[in-house]
Amino acid sequence: MSSNIQMLIGLIIGMILLIYMITKTKIHVFLALITSAVVIGVIGGMDLSDIVNAIPEGFGGTLGSIGIIIGFGVMLGKLLEDSKATTTMANSLLKLLGKNKETEAMGIVGFITSLSIFCTSGFIILAPLVKGLSKKTKKSVVTLGIALAGGLVLSHSLVPPAAGPIGVAGILNASIGKMMIMGTLVSIPSLIVVIIYAKYLGKKIYQLPGKDDTWIRPEKQLEMTSGEEAEKDETLPSALRSFAPIVVPILLILINNILTTTGVLKGTLGEISEFIGSPIIALGIGLFIAIFALTGNMTKEQTLGTMEEGLKASGKLMLLVGGGGVLGKIIQLSGLGDFIAAAIAKTGIPAILLPFLIALLLRVIQGSGSVAMMTAASVVSPMLAALNLDPVFAGLAACSGAIFFSYFNDSYFWVINETIGIKDTKEQMKVWSVTSTLCCVTSLIALLILNAIWG
Repeated sequence: MSSNIQMLIGLIIGMILLIYMITKTKIHVFLALITSAVVIGVIGGMDLSDIVNAIPEGFGGTLGSIGIIIGFGVMLGKLLEDSKATTTMANSLLKLLGKNKETEAMGIVGFITSLSIFCTSGFIILAPLVKGLSKKTKKSVVTLGIALAGGLVLSHSLVPPAAGPIGVAGILNASIGKMMIMGTLVSIPSLIVVIIYAKYLGKKIYQLPGKDDTWIRPEKQLEMTSGEEAEKDETLPSALRSFAPIVVPILLILINNILTTTGVLKGTLGEISEFIGSPIIALGIGLFIAIFALTGNMTKEQTLGTMEEGLKASGKLMLLVGGGGVLGKIIQLSGLGDFIAAAIAKTGIPAILLPFLIALLLRVIQGSGSVAMMTAASVVSPMLAALNLDPVFAGLAACSGAIFFSYFNDSYFWVINETIGIKDTKEQMKVWSVTSTLCCVTSLIALLILNAIWG
């Protein structure tokens, strides 16, 4: 038996074991993730020392990139909630957009935001707005959360200047301008499908934020009363102070992204822009703004207590995100992804589907969409001329495949579900595994149509 086949068997057994432990036993999901990763490595024939080393590498590597952002994000979210800034933001959006447009607004806000910021960071930053709108409008947090998450992941995965698509364009030497236009066109029908599904699932899983970080599930759909719609509170912070802690970090990251891409700033100014535009520093600045702009009516003890409550809530999320990183690291070190990618490349499938399927399988195997799309691009890059395939459409095919079926080994899966209070495994998969798959399939259909017209 070859080592690759042995690792494939290990992966299948490990994933079956993981699903069984999560759904049928009392084993906590964090322990189940680590156990599954170890089983995959052992059955797959990896050196035991490599397995042991991969656990802290996968855990620390994943949290190293988003752990601080999670910490800052939950503190910021709790400050926005306790200072009633989320109420102000909800009131402002309702006034601007009108009633019953909140779901569409969240999808569009997410799409714009993730052009300059990773979708995981964007969801953490904007989650307080979802919670505030849900409380205000009595619309399920599931509906609003899915719409936001879908908008974020679509631009993050398909539209430059987001990091993944930019990397793919670079590997394939594709036109970034054309990829931006085509990626946006591919994203539009996908976002529409996400919004429709979000409204449907929100009726099936009708959940609202309760008091003190709890969640409630009313037996029937509640409606926002006219009194609540017109509610005014002299103690509410202004819209400027309420939105600033969220908008400022996003703008700093967006500006830095634009300046870096265009090469406008160099030397010291460029270094300063890159520094304050990094997600950690930008979100830290947002947190400082929230502390000084929103806590005027709170004592020092209340302010610190609010932030510490947020940090307590983030502990489980960090463990789950890190556990997913361990699972992905074990599979990545095994080399199974490269084996499967090479096997697909040798088949006679239609050219446009080759990067799509490679990215799709890599996504399911190791969890990271960015790794999946860039690996798929690297595999097909030498074949573009022989395949007679437009680099832009080849890149978008890889990007679309990398959205497929997010689940336990993807940190975004855990961030979404934990943030909106979804604990049941079946419901978690309905919330995001199904949504990401719908994004993937719809994007592929739109891409095939565009390729038939302009490819």
